Amino acid sequence: MPRIRGGSIEKHHELVWADLADATRRLLLERDYDSINMGHIAAEAGIARNTLYNYARDKAALVQALTERASRPMLERVTTIAASTEEPAADRMHQIVEAVFEASTDQALQPMFRPGAGPLIDELPKGPGGPFHAIMAEVENVVRAGITRAEFRDIPDVPLTVELLAGAMRAGAERIGRDPATYKPTVRATQQLIQAALTR
Repeated sequence: MPRIRGGSIEKHHELVWADLADATRRLLLERDYDSINMGHIAAEAGIARNTLYNYARDKAALVQALTERASRPMLERVTTIAASTEEPAADRMHQIVEAVFEASTDQALQPMFRPGAGPLIDELPKGPGGPFHAIMAEVENVVRAGITRAEFRDIPDVPLTVELLAGAMRAGAERIGRDPATYKPTVRATQQLIQAALTR
């Protein structure tokens, strides 16, 4: 029977997930996503390949699970910001931009935002099962609230607009990934772009 770390099964699983996240991140810094397989991840994490299949059936499922776990703090922060309905919608959008860009500097999420991460992103579900779907839904809620209050212009297709804004934010996150010194000006420029897109 494998040795249990951390004193309990739950703690053991948390430690293994942390090892898997670190191993996957290190591998993504060294090679292309498509060239990585489950054997590479197991070896890098220091666990048996058969054990790895207890956590995920394949590489895509593993990456999705790791991304969901890593994105939880960002989702919690965005949800809290979106729920602050006493604040103007524009202010909440500015805070959401900051929250997402701050998360993009987290080592666990950096591979998702780095240039060339296309194949990795493509394997993540885009609908309700996707790790970023809930964040997009919260942004949509803020945009709709801004329209209702006449803070934002009348936008005929809110989901499409939010997708386009998400693309701009991803470009900003990639820029920060290439050059961390651009963090503050990139946050400011993205906030200005979003404000221009939404306001009258």
